[in-house]
Amino acid sequence: MKAKKVTLRDIADQVGISAASVSMILASKSLSRFSDTTIDAVYQASRELGYVSKHVREDRKVVVIVCPSVINPYFATIIQGMEQEAKVKGLGTMLFTTYWDTEEEKRICAFAKDPMVGGVIFAMIPQQPELIRELNKTVPVVAVGDKQNELGLDTVDVNNFNAGTLVAKHLLTLGHRHIAYLSTSLNSEHSARVRRYEGLKAQIKQFGNGAKLSLFTSEIPSLTELNTVDIEHQTGYQLAKRCMKEAAGVTAMVAINDMVAYGVIDAIKDSGYAIPADYSVCGFDNIYPSSFLGVGLTSVEHYIIQGGKSAVRLLCDKMSKQVPRTLDSGAVTRVEYQNRLIIRTSTGKPRE
Repeated sequence: MKAKKVTLRDIADQVGISAASVSMILASKSLSRFSDTTIDAVYQASRELGYVSKHVREDRKVVVIVCPSVINPYFATIIQGMEQEAKVKGLGTMLFTTYWDTEEEKRICAFAKDPMVGGVIFAMIPQQPELIRELNKTVPVVAVGDKQNELGLDTVDVNNFNAGTLVAKHLLTLGHRHIAYLSTSLNSEHSARVRRYEGLKAQIKQFGNGAKLSLFTSEIPSLTELNTVDIEHQTGYQLAKRCMKEAAGVTAMVAINDMVAYGVIDAIKDSGYAIPADYSVCGFDNIYPSSFLGVGLTSVEHYIIQGGKSAVRLLCDKMSKQVPRTLDSGAVTRVEYQNRLIIRTSTGKPRE
């Protein structure tokens, strides 16, 4: 028996407004006439009932990809992995950048409730988890996150704590006893950065024998992120200069990611020192320029392309269900790739 076609009247009856109002909301017309609560209710009811608009066919829905910026090859690479898989699945994509601006994250979430959007992928840990969990009740959401971050969402995980321990073990084995961690904004909104630091700190504490870890950070406002293309390189450069001035005993610098590490490398060389004879340098993410001759950066491989593809597959699984999975339904799905340390010429034994 053929299923009854869902109509505007069905949605209107469920929400408690007129069919004409439902039509305007789904067509994004005169939205200022309606409250956010009413608009959200219409969007959610249309998804729950399986309404297919003549304007938006199910096979033409798009996936919204959210990332902080695209200048860092880490995000450019993971997005490319997502778009490769989306192409295979026959999905279109729309890219939004936040530059770590929470207001922009809110605006993107509001847009994502539109029925033309089939699902949302965050290429990073969302800064406002409660807001994203609420969005997940209306539209399927997947995040590329940290293993220890309790988002309550389906995620493709990076074990950043383990990544930190891998780097610490490598440097300690080489003989380094005073290591510095150099990071952009380090706070609860950037859990991956914190977990890498915690992994380093735990491994160094466990090792003992006089080994210690110094921390150098720089808080970066979202407007600066937006208006300064080379902000990560600049930050790495400035933090390395501070480190060399304030912590003379440091023999190894660990940057929050490879882009910051490039700034660290330039600062060390501009100061007349050699790598790794005077300072060893490590990064995280293993973006493709790190293997170039003249860079040779020791870094942690997270399998970025594969992670991006997995995020789209996970989202497609959620999109195939008529009603988005909510927190009330219990389990979430996690996909994790194992970290691997890639040792290159930027690390060696500490100076005498």
